[in-house]
Amino acid sequence: MGSTPPSYQGHRYLVEVISHCVWLYFRFPLSFREVEELMLQRGVIVSYETVRRWCLKFGQSYANALRRRRARPGDKWHLDEVFVKINGVRHYLWRAVDQDGTVLDILVQNRRNKAAARRFFRRLLKGIGAVPRVIVTDKLRSYRAAHREVMPSVEHCSHKGLNNRAENSHQPTRQRERAMKGFRSVGGAQRFLAAFSGISPHFRPRRHRMTARFVIWDQITGAAGRSTTA
Repeated sequence: MGSTPPSYQGHRYLVEVISHCVWLYFRFPLSFREVEELMLQRGVIVSYETVRRWCLKFGQSYANALRRRRARPGDKWHLDEVFVKINGVRHYLWRAVDQDGTVLDILVQNRRNKAAARRFFRRLLKGIGAVPRVIVTDKLRSYRAAHREVMPSVEHCSHKGLNNRAENSHQPTRQRERAMKGFRSVGGAQRFLAAFSGISPHFRPRRHRMTARFVIWDQITGAAGRSTTA
């Protein structure tokens, strides 16, 4: 599926520079200052604050474009939640992946009760635009209660050992959380993780597929075939 690259009007840097900085930040556990340093080594002078603004402006746009390029999600969804500390306060990161490990959506909430589970279910159904054949969760009671209300016709398997697919999907987030020394706000965590979960997995296929993944990246960012400044 095609997609129109975002507009870079008003930016004096090349599209290739902008997209490369955004790729570095979301693909590797780097700070904005470290991205600045890596670009300086390549002869490109750009401040860490500019990199931050680029990631905020283009990160989610790139992630959305990559999601539109993916195949239709599978019909078996694994859901899980894990706590994250935001300014020292415990919150919960809800995540859904399909049977192939593709991240369907994430949502940061301050509870893991029935209302939180119901909100995540409804967000999933609206965002995916499809109903799964089966959902797999751990034994959190909130899932059962929300399932009965939101998608009662869908088969629900509740078993800790069956949900490793979703639990394993949390690992890159944990690694990045440690590198960032935690998140500072709920909104900031949601924005970063929403873009991160769309960009980072795109560059984690088997090695022989990496060239094709970079071609797609250049297409969705608008870097392919560009020779002028943005």
